[in-house]
Amino acid sequence: MSRLQAEHLYKVFGRRPDQAVRKLEGGADRDELRADGTTAAVIDASFTVEPGQIFVVMGLSGSGKSTLLRMLNGLLEPTAGRVLFDGQDLTALSPAELRHVRSSKISMVFQHFALFPHRSVLENAAYGLEVQGVPRAEREKRAVEALELTGLAGWEKSWPDELSGGMQQRVGLARALATDADLLLMDESFSALDPLIRRDMQDQLLELQKRLKKTIVFITHDLNEAMRLGDRIAVMRDGRIVQLGTAEDILVTPANDYVASFTQDVDRTRVLTAGAIMAEPHTVLGTSTDDGEELRTPDDVLRAAPATVTESTPIIELFTPCSRSGVAVAVTDTEGELVGVVPRARLLAVLGEPMSPTEVPQDVRTPAADAKGVKNPKKVASV
Repeated sequence: MSRLQAEHLYKVFGRRPDQAVRKLEGGADRDELRADGTTAAVIDASFTVEPGQIFVVMGLSGSGKSTLLRMLNGLLEPTAGRVLFDGQDLTALSPAELRHVRSSKISMVFQHFALFPHRSVLENAAYGLEVQGVPRAEREKRAVEALELTGLAGWEKSWPDELSGGMQQRVGLARALATDADLLLMDESFSALDPLIRRDMQDQLLELQKRLKKTIVFITHDLNEAMRLGDRIAVMRDGRIVQLGTAEDILVTPANDYVASFTQDVDRTRVLTAGAIMAEPHTVLGTSTDDGEELRTPDDVLRAAPATVTESTPIIELFTPCSRSGVAVAVTDTEGELVGVVPRARLLAVLGEPMSPTEVPQDVRTPAADAKGVKNPKKVASV
């Protein structure tokens, strides 16, 4: 079962919102509704988030991403559609039931830290547990553990104004972790930080995720951040999700010109990996090496390859071996078995202009998603 499901979510502000939803379902756009004094913030948003996944919602200001996030934990009631959390319909809960879910199962990390200036770091980290009614000794113990996880051991008695911006955001993250919630919602949580501190926080989140395996919905307007963090990414524009997929999907087969405009400045060599672009091993069987040796078996390919890499190797590391030999680079799994090859021509082709769906090679597509799915669902380099 998916941890989180959004089913045809709409959020309309203004007069006659139900009527506006019917117009949108009939094909009307945002501009038509504005003439009636109605704003469609989110339009027909559907997606699933699996347990332990980082799901990133990316879009410019006004795209509807923060409104969408607030519907996921019931801070905003959808005009239409449902939100299911572990199979439970949050939109059908009473206010008291919803408050219980928010206090015990869903935590939120805000953009501007939201720390209490009159409370110590420890008290801030323990606040969510205090709301739950957890006894003081237990909540302080769990808050200390969360602060240690976020690199703030020894700062428990400090005040928020004694911390840097990055450290304050770590306190906010520790507060969310202390509750041991099943779902973390992060709304532009790192966007107020300086670039170097922001990158450090991204590293921190990825490291924590390796250990804790939380389910996270992360909101950002920064594509590089989305590519770095997201197992799957939803790109929003004017209230709609215009593309949903992995970082590779969005880089290699952008759904439209709007998405392509985001990806044009992304350094693909540091984002895409060998696993994302590799061809099947059989594509090089029957070919010959520079010395005339015929490649007949996978062992021949492994022996003759100028380099052997794993599926998670960023393609920037493939240029040197590809330039030294006409033989494809071998890609292996964690057990050293050959799972793919990266010929020189394939590497160069990937660095070209984004391909349209009809141009994507058949062996790079997933059967279910056709051109919108790239082989190997999570093969993004951590750069």
